[in-house]
Amino acid sequence: MQQSRPGEGPYTVRTPRVIAARGLRRRRDRDATGLFLAEGPQAVREATGIQELFGTPSALERYGDLTESARRAGARISPVTEDALEALAETVHPQGLVAVCEQPGVPLEEALARGPRLAAVLAEIRDPGNAGTVLRTADAAGADAVVFAGDAVDPYNGKCVRASAGSLFHVDVVRAPEPAAVVKAARDSGLTVLAATGYGDTDLDELADAGGLARPTAWLFGSEAHGLPADLLALADARVRVPLYGRAESLNLAAAAAVCLYASARALRRL
Repeated sequence: MQQSRPGEGPYTVRTPRVIAARGLRRRRDRDATGLFLAEGPQAVREATGIQELFGTPSALERYGDLTESARRAGARISPVTEDALEALAETVHPQGLVAVCEQPGVPLEEALARGPRLAAVLAEIRDPGNAGTVLRTADAAGADAVVFAGDAVDPYNGKCVRASAGSLFHVDVVRAPEPAAVVKAARDSGLTVLAATGYGDTDLDELADAGGLARPTAWLFGSEAHGLPADLLALADARVRVPLYGRAESLNLAAAAAVCLYASARALRRL
């Protein structure tokens, strides 16, 4: 992309480039362009496909390594005023950098063709913070793919991107319209599909002790408010509950996903 010209003053909130980039805070603009915003130095450090890096002059200097890396990768470097940066950012106290990035998602067929050993399927999960945290956890556990299925939150939603802490760029991110079709495709590709549910008839610890996690697996997670629907539960190879040893009624989605994914990761690492 074109570099900013020497001596070009910082862009303002009324600059067309800033206005266009700010539009990416809306899903319809992200879907139309295939672009999204990654905010803050951590996200910029992990990001791939940066098209343009906006930053206050002080931030571009403070994070000179990130600025130079983006420049070498062909990104346009665009200094902006403090007001313009605040208009682009969604956090209360922005850290001075916002990047316009290409969405790194891949089709489901491509992700499955790579032979993942561990995947997470987020069915109808609409809370961006939860979804981003599960994505980050899946990455930490060594998962190869995270599928946002059905009417799930947009993985490129600003809050989801921030909650993923850069993991959005480390795994195959898939958006698929039909959760049932995702389960079928995963099973057809050789993955065992395990549905996480508090009412499961299979205990996670017992499944792990019996060697049931030592195989390529796709974990199926539903929304914290409604869980997984009965028809989707019926398609899974097993319905698995996380044992509760104390008096807590349940685990939240992100915690349950962490327990399940790490149990699989531990079993797979033994192979």
